[in-house]
Amino acid sequence: MASLNSASKPKWATVNTTLPARPLPLNSSRIPVTTDRLIIRALDAQDLDGLHSIRTQPEVMVNHPQGRIDRDLEETRPKLDLFLPPKDESHYNFAICSKATGEMIGIGGCHQLKSMFGWPAMGYMFRKEFWGQGLATEFTRAWLDMWCRLPRDEVHIEVDQRSVPDGEGKALEVMTAFTTAENLASQRVLEKSGFERFLMWEEADLRDPDAQITLVAYRFFPSKQLAN
Repeated sequence: MASLNSASKPKWATVNTTLPARPLPLNSSRIPVTTDRLIIRALDAQDLDGLHSIRTQPEVMVNHPQGRIDRDLEETRPKLDLFLPPKDESHYNFAICSKATGEMIGIGGCHQLKSMFGWPAMGYMFRKEFWGQGLATEFTRAWLDMWCRLPRDEVHIEVDQRSVPDGEGKALEVMTAFTTAENLASQRVLEKSGFERFLMWEEADLRDPDAQITLVAYRFFPSKQLAN
Protein backbone atom coordinates (compact mmCIF):
# COMPACT_ATOMS: atom_id res chain seq x y z
CA MET A 1 0.00 0.00 0.00
CA ALA A 2 1.27 3.49 -0.83
CA SER A 3 2.25 5.84 1.96
CA LEU A 4 2.98 9.56 1.88
CA ASN A 5 6.58 10.32 2.72
CA SER A 6 7.24 14.03 2.42
CA ALA A 7 10.98 13.60 3.03
CA SER A 8 11.27 10.83 0.41
CA LYS A 9 14.54 9.58 1.91
CA PRO A 10 15.76 6.43 0.16
CA LYS A 11 16.61 3.36 2.21
CA TRP A 12 19.27 1.67 0.11
CA ALA A 13 20.11 -2.04 0.18
CA THR A 14 21.95 -4.43 -2.13
CA VAL A 15 19.71 -7.22 -3.44
CA ASN A 16 20.08 -10.33 -5.56
CA THR A 17 17.65 -10.22 -8.46
CA THR A 18 17.42 -10.39 -12.25
CA LEU A 19 17.49 -7.76 -15.00
CA PRO A 20 17.51 -7.91 -18.80
CA ALA A 21 20.94 -8.90 -20.09
CA ARG A 22 23.19 -6.05 -21.18
CA PRO A 23 23.71 -4.73 -23.71
CA LEU A 24 20.06 -4.49 -24.63
CA PRO A 25 19.12 -5.38 -28.24
CA LEU A 26 20.21 -2.65 -30.65
CA ASN A 27 17.62 -0.70 -32.61
CA SER A 28 18.68 -2.52 -35.77
CA SER A 29 17.69 -5.88 -34.27
CA ARG A 30 14.36 -4.87 -32.74
CA ILE A 31 11.52 -6.47 -34.65
CA PRO A 32 8.33 -4.34 -34.81
CA VAL A 33 5.45 -5.56 -32.67
CA THR A 34 1.85 -5.03 -33.72
CA THR A 35 -1.25 -4.86 -31.55
CA ASP A 36 -4.87 -4.33 -32.58
CA ARG A 37 -4.27 -0.66 -33.34
CA LEU A 38 -0.54 0.03 -32.95
CA ILE A 39 2.86 -0.70 -34.41
CA ILE A 40 5.65 -0.54 -31.83
CA ARG A 41 8.97 -0.18 -33.65
CA ALA A 42 12.54 0.97 -33.13
CA LEU A 43 13.21 4.69 -33.24
CA ASP A 44 15.29 6.15 -36.08
CA ALA A 45 16.56 9.53 -37.21
CA GLN A 46 13.50 10.03 -39.43
CA ASP A 47 11.34 10.30 -36.30
CA LEU A 48 12.53 13.82 -35.49
CA ASP A 49 9.44 15.55 -36.89
CA GLY A 50 7.15 13.02 -35.22
CA LEU A 51 8.77 13.48 -31.83
CA HIS A 52 8.75 17.24 -32.26
CA SER A 53 5.00 17.18 -32.93
CA ILE A 54 4.52 15.39 -29.59
CA ARG A 55 6.87 17.64 -27.63
CA THR A 56 5.27 20.85 -28.94
CA GLN A 57 1.82 20.11 -27.56
CA PRO A 58 1.32 22.01 -24.28
CA GLU A 59 -1.19 19.43 -23.05
CA VAL A 60 1.49 16.73 -23.34
CA MET A 61 4.39 18.67 -21.88
CA VAL A 62 2.48 19.92 -18.85
CA ASN A 63 2.94 16.39 -17.44
CA HIS A 64 6.65 16.35 -18.32
CA PRO A 65 9.34 17.58 -15.88
CA GLN A 66 10.37 20.15 -18.51
CA GLY A 67 6.95 21.72 -18.10
CA ARG A 68 6.96 23.53 -21.44
CA ILE A 69 7.04 22.72 -25.14
CA ASP A 70 10.29 22.45 -27.08
CA ARG A 71 11.23 25.82 -28.57
CA ASP A 72 12.23 24.46 -31.98
CA LEU A 73 13.36 21.36 -33.86
CA GLU A 74 16.91 21.77 -32.61
CA GLU A 75 15.76 21.47 -29.00
CA THR A 76 13.98 18.21 -29.86
CA ARG A 77 16.93 16.71 -31.74
CA PRO A 78 19.07 15.75 -28.69
CA LYS A 79 15.99 14.19 -27.05
CA LEU A 80 15.77 11.78 -29.99
CA ASP A 81 19.54 11.28 -30.17
CA LEU A 82 19.42 9.75 -26.68
CA PHE A 83 17.69 6.71 -28.21
CA LEU A 84 19.68 6.34 -31.45
CA PRO A 85 23.00 4.52 -32.11
CA PRO A 86 25.41 4.34 -30.39
CA LYS A 87 23.21 4.94 -27.33
CA ASP A 88 20.50 2.44 -28.27
CA GLU A 89 21.99 -0.36 -26.15
CA SER A 90 21.24 1.60 -22.97
CA HIS A 91 17.48 2.03 -23.38
CA TYR A 92 14.40 0.15 -24.56
CA ASN A 93 12.35 3.03 -25.96
CA PHE A 94 10.20 2.77 -29.09
CA ALA A 95 8.19 4.76 -31.59
CA ILE A 96 4.46 4.17 -31.15
CA CYS A 97 2.69 4.32 -34.52
CA SER A 98 -0.87 4.06 -35.75
CA LYS A 99 -1.41 0.69 -37.40
CA ALA A 100 -3.95 2.28 -39.74
CA THR A 101 -1.73 5.09 -41.06
CA GLY A 102 1.84 4.30 -39.97
CA GLU A 103 2.24 7.76 -38.46
CA MET A 104 4.13 8.21 -35.21
CA ILE A 105 1.65 9.10 -32.47
CA GLY A 106 3.75 8.50 -29.37
CA ILE A 107 6.99 7.39 -27.80
CA GLY A 108 7.44 5.01 -24.90
CA GLY A 109 9.34 2.29 -23.13
CA CYS A 110 12.26 2.13 -20.72
CA HIS A 111 14.00 5.49 -20.81
CA GLN A 112 15.96 4.90 -17.58
CA LEU A 113 17.77 1.67 -16.74
CA LYS A 114 18.33 3.01 -13.23
CA SER A 115 15.58 5.14 -11.76
CA MET A 116 15.50 7.01 -8.47
CA PHE A 117 14.64 3.66 -6.84
CA GLY A 118 17.57 1.82 -8.45
CA TRP A 119 15.33 -0.17 -10.82
CA PRO A 120 14.51 0.48 -14.50
CA ALA A 121 11.67 2.92 -15.20
CA MET A 122 9.17 3.07 -18.03
CA GLY A 123 6.96 5.82 -19.39
CA TYR A 124 5.23 7.08 -22.51
CA MET A 125 3.91 10.18 -24.26
CA PHE A 126 1.08 10.31 -26.80
CA ARG A 127 -0.13 13.14 -28.99
CA LYS A 128 -3.24 14.64 -27.44
CA GLU A 129 -5.44 13.64 -30.40
CA PHE A 130 -4.99 10.02 -29.36
CA TRP A 131 -5.83 10.35 -25.68
CA GLY A 132 -8.87 8.67 -24.16
CA GLN A 133 -8.96 5.78 -26.65
CA GLY A 134 -7.24 3.11 -24.57
CA LEU A 135 -4.08 3.30 -26.69
CA ALA A 136 -1.78 3.99 -23.74
CA THR A 137 -2.99 0.83 -22.02
CA GLU A 138 -2.69 -1.13 -25.27
CA PHE A 139 0.89 0.06 -25.67
CA THR A 140 1.88 -0.48 -22.03
CA ARG A 141 0.62 -4.05 -21.93
CA ALA A 142 2.35 -4.92 -25.22
CA TRP A 143 5.59 -3.24 -24.25
CA LEU A 144 5.68 -4.97 -20.85
CA ASP A 145 5.35 -8.31 -22.64
CA MET A 146 8.33 -7.33 -24.85
CA TRP A 147 10.36 -6.34 -21.80
CA CYS A 148 9.50 -9.52 -19.90
CA ARG A 149 10.66 -11.71 -22.80
CA LEU A 150 14.17 -10.25 -22.93
CA PRO A 151 16.96 -12.62 -21.76
CA ARG A 152 17.83 -12.20 -18.07
CA ASP A 153 21.03 -12.11 -16.03
CA GLU A 154 21.45 -12.62 -12.29
CA VAL A 155 22.61 -9.31 -10.79
CA HIS A 156 23.47 -7.65 -7.48
CA ILE A 157 22.17 -4.08 -7.44
CA GLU A 158 21.47 -1.35 -4.94
CA VAL A 159 17.79 -0.42 -4.69
CA ASP A 160 15.52 1.56 -2.43
CA GLN A 161 14.10 -0.95 0.07
CA ARG A 162 10.71 0.73 -0.13
CA SER A 163 10.35 -0.66 -3.66
CA VAL A 164 10.85 -4.29 -2.58
CA PRO A 165 7.99 -6.29 -1.02
CA ASP A 166 8.58 -7.41 2.56
CA GLY A 167 9.26 -11.05 3.23
CA GLU A 168 11.10 -11.85 0.01
CA GLY A 169 14.32 -13.90 -0.07
CA LYS A 170 15.73 -13.20 -3.49
CA ALA A 171 14.22 -9.87 -4.51
CA LEU A 172 11.68 -10.04 -7.31
CA GLU A 173 12.76 -7.94 -10.29
CA VAL A 174 10.88 -4.63 -10.47
CA MET A 175 9.95 -2.22 -13.23
CA THR A 176 9.02 1.19 -11.86
CA ALA A 177 6.90 4.06 -13.13
CA PHE A 178 5.80 7.27 -11.52
CA THR A 179 3.39 10.08 -12.21
CA THR A 180 1.86 13.07 -10.47
CA ALA A 181 -0.99 12.51 -8.04
CA GLU A 182 -3.21 14.69 -10.22
CA ASN A 183 -2.61 12.62 -13.37
CA LEU A 184 -5.40 10.13 -12.78
CA ALA A 185 -5.45 8.97 -16.41
CA SER A 186 -1.86 7.70 -16.23
CA GLN A 187 -2.55 6.04 -12.88
CA ARG A 188 -5.46 4.14 -14.43
CA VAL A 189 -3.27 3.02 -17.35
CA LEU A 190 -0.61 1.69 -14.99
CA GLU A 191 -3.09 -0.11 -12.76
CA LYS A 192 -4.91 -1.69 -15.72
CA SER A 193 -1.51 -2.86 -17.02
CA GLY A 194 -0.56 -4.71 -13.84
CA PHE A 195 1.36 -2.08 -11.86
CA GLU A 196 0.71 -1.56 -8.16
CA ARG A 197 1.14 1.65 -6.22
CA PHE A 198 3.78 1.54 -3.47
CA LEU A 199 4.74 5.10 -2.50
CA MET A 200 3.62 8.73 -2.54
CA TRP A 201 5.90 11.62 -1.72
CA GLU A 202 6.25 15.38 -2.06
CA GLU A 203 9.15 17.28 -3.58
CA ALA A 204 9.92 20.52 -5.39
CA ASP A 205 8.11 20.75 -8.73
CA LEU A 206 10.74 20.87 -11.49
CA ARG A 207 8.31 22.94 -13.52
CA ASP A 208 8.11 25.50 -10.70
CA PRO A 209 10.83 25.06 -8.01
CA ASP A 210 8.90 27.31 -5.62
CA ALA A 211 5.99 24.87 -5.61
CA GLN A 212 5.57 21.38 -4.15
CA ILE A 213 4.22 18.44 -6.11
CA THR A 214 2.93 15.04 -4.99
CA LEU A 215 4.30 12.09 -6.96
CA VAL A 216 3.04 8.51 -7.02
CA ALA A 217 5.34 5.53 -7.60
CA TYR A 218 4.26 2.22 -9.10
CA ARG A 219 5.98 -1.14 -9.48
CA PHE A 220 5.51 -4.10 -11.81
CA PHE A 221 6.96 -7.61 -11.40
CA PRO A 222 8.11 -9.15 -14.72
CA SER A 223 8.49 -12.64 -13.26
CA LYS A 224 4.85 -12.67 -12.20
CA GLN A 225 3.70 -11.83 -15.73
CA LEU A 226 5.80 -14.64 -17.24
CA ALA A 227 4.31 -17.05 -14.71
CA ASN A 228 0.75 -16.27 -15.79
